[in-house]
Amino acid sequence: MSEVRGNGDTELSDRSIADLLKQLSDQTATLVRQELDLAKAELTVKGKRAGVGAGMLGGAGMFGLYALGALTACVILLLSTAMTAWVAALIVTAIYGGIAGVLALTGKNKVQAGTPPVPEQTVGSVKEDVRSTKERAKEGRS
Repeated sequence: MSEVRGNGDTELSDRSIADLLKQLSDQTATLVRQELDLAKAELTVKGKRAGVGAGMLGGAGMFGLYALGALTACVILLLSTAMTAWVAALIVTAIYGGIAGVLALTGKNKVQAGTPPVPEQTVGSVKEDVRSTKERAKEGRS
């Protein structure tokens, strides 16, 4: 007399240890492959988004640099009406250096906050699989 479970398997006590171990091995291999595929897909999407964003930031940086060069020339010419040109250029350089330092520190902190890039969905799925497997193992012992 064998009971049929919801997934169609006969009761575990009616099956040989070899069959159960083979099934466990097959299911584990399938689960690992699926988790790796999920991680790969998730990281591919994140990588594409980061690549597009980096390209746009590069273009914005280039045009921003051109604008900053023109603004720098304008500010130096304006200051040179009140002082010698080299002093005006030195003042503008010091201001830009201070701005660059603040931006570098802020950017460093943001990069550290965003790393490491972990496939969060996959990690959560693996944790759920481990929890479910532990529960089934406990049920089997009872």
